[in-house]
Amino acid sequence: MNKFFEQAKERLEKEAKELHDSKYIGAMKNDVRDALLEFCGQDEEFAQAVAQGGSFKDCMEAVAKGVHSSISDLEAYRRAAAFYFPGSSIRFEMRIDLCASVNSQAQEQAPKKDGIVLSLADFF
Repeated sequence: MNKFFEQAKERLEKEAKELHDSKYIGAMKNDVRDALLEFCGQDEEFAQAVAQGGSFKDCMEAVAKGVHSSISDLEAYRRAAAFYFPGSSIRFEMRIDLCASVNSQAQEQAPKKDGIVLSLADFF
């Protein structure tokens, strides 16, 4: 882990617990927090921005701004990342493994196939 990860983790977990839930924020805050922690683990500079940047409350208000009935997870995570690190974006990748049950049984015997790669950006 990078040196700012623990600071960011402590801060996000503490502020998420203290956050008074509104309708949308309550539904999103734990998943957004978890995604931010994943991003912090991937990049030390992002972890530093979270550890030293704005509050999680302000982040969640920015994520929920303009939401009338729903928001995709991808858009929520994108807004949260951009709150802490303006100009950043995220990539989301899903893979399908058509032979998952067979692959899990034969995992030690043969190399794993990558499957089919879909970019969610192609759907927007």
